[in-house]
Amino acid sequence: MASIREQILAYIATTVLTGTVQVGSRIYRSRAQAYSRSEAPAITVSPGEDNPANAPRTTGASLGRLDQALPVLIEIYVRGDVPDQLADPIGVDVHARMMADRTLGGLAQDVQPDGWRPQYEQADATAGWIGHKFLIRYRTKDDAINAAP
Repeated sequence: MASIREQILAYIATTVLTGTVQVGSRIYRSRAQAYSRSEAPAITVSPGEDNPANAPRTTGASLGRLDQALPVLIEIYVRGDVPDQLADPIGVDVHARMMADRTLGGLAQDVQPDGWRPQYEQADATAGWIGHKFLIRYRTKDDAINAAP
């Protein structure tokens, strides 16, 4: 069985974001290759850095569990003259979908928005990435990251 972390990422990409306005089926997990013009707008879902400072963990082994924090980056890729403006309705829909069930189908304890960041690039037309970050809090067994306590 996959880790709870991977189950959360898959659930976001295949269930939560399915049907996002203007995106259709162009939702990818940790895509590294460039997008073609015909693939915009699109969404990439990827894990952020696991930073223990942001994830207070339980210390007692007798508790049998670890509290985890998973930063998730949802990047919206668009092409056009004002990328942040083009991505805005998609970002509004992404936010609403991420906050609709803050347990992510029972996999998480909470979902918190954690900021957003625009990036622009010159391609054969103006393009941009608008990254929305969410912090997902979840719990695993202390000896099995693929199982909830």
